[in-house]
Amino acid sequence: MKTKVTEILGIEHPILLSGMSWISVPKMVAAVSNAGGLGLLATGVLDADETRAAVREIRSLTDKPFGANVSLLFPGAAQNAAVLLEEKVPVINFSLGKGDWIVQAAHEYGGKVLATVTNLRHAKRAQDYGCDGVIATGNEAAAHGEQVTTFCLVPSLASGLDIPVIAAGGVGDGRGLAAALALGAEGVAMGTRLMTTVESPLHQNFKQLSLEKDVYDTLYSKNFDGLWCRVLDTPAARKAIKHGLTPLDLLKAIPNSRAIAKMLKLPYYKLFIGVLASGWENARQLAFMANAFKQIRVATENGDVENGVLPVGQVTGLLHDVPTVQEVIERTVREAEEVIKRLGEKTAG
Repeated sequence: MKTKVTEILGIEHPILLSGMSWISVPKMVAAVSNAGGLGLLATGVLDADETRAAVREIRSLTDKPFGANVSLLFPGAAQNAAVLLEEKVPVINFSLGKGDWIVQAAHEYGGKVLATVTNLRHAKRAQDYGCDGVIATGNEAAAHGEQVTTFCLVPSLASGLDIPVIAAGGVGDGRGLAAALALGAEGVAMGTRLMTTVESPLHQNFKQLSLEKDVYDTLYSKNFDGLWCRVLDTPAARKAIKHGLTPLDLLKAIPNSRAIAKMLKLPYYKLFIGVLASGWENARQLAFMANAFKQIRVATENGDVENGVLPVGQVTGLLHDVPTVQEVIERTVREAEEVIKRLGEKTAG
């Protein structure tokens, strides 16, 4: 299946792996790229040395195009982005910040840059930066979609931009891919579907739980990590959302942020002073994220259904099996082509 996205990124199928912390690891990235899609490494929980090692591991596992994402709001993100540029990663995806410097540096070696956006204003800014495309995150998506659904966001962006749009949110099979193309997208990013595959490092407890849940079984709130975020409906998620950021949670954020600083190999006092100097709103946001990171990690790595919280999209209710990555991608493309063919036959007469 050829689209502008496959041409620009040099891939066979217009399907991207969403960059998910503790999920989009080198082996997962390579599996998606080897299957003809584009794997995206999640760097948010890596330090600069780990990011460099991960990029080199991916290159040892595939000779196909791949990418990596950086969430510029996170501590250490700028250093990770610098590593990606030094390593000349073919595709860099940035979010939650101004990435014009990434675009300029990546284009110097022929790299491509995608910005993750949730509205037309941000998408136009990304286009002005020189981005090669945008990933449009709809309300249905795991984690950080905003109020507008994929069905409205994608055509809004496709009509207002000259660069390709990649739809994220609500895509779990070929029907979703075909629908996204009909809306004006040139490709899709899949997180929840690819998270529940054989190669995915997601703990088996949550793979099974994802299969048991319906399309109604997610929660959407700003009270989990401080941004609008969609997570799997579990008792731990309900508790986290109900409490929000209480004074006790602010205290919990201190040891949790220490753990993040240790994980990213950042001097804690510098991180702490930097957060305080950035203003109350930013400090509050990072406190939310410190607590959320712990709960996401114990879900993905430990399978702790009592305390862990897992970001998933509403498409979790469409999942009924745990296939290989290659099976997902081949099946999705085949189903999309069949849907498009049937629609053509319906309108032919």
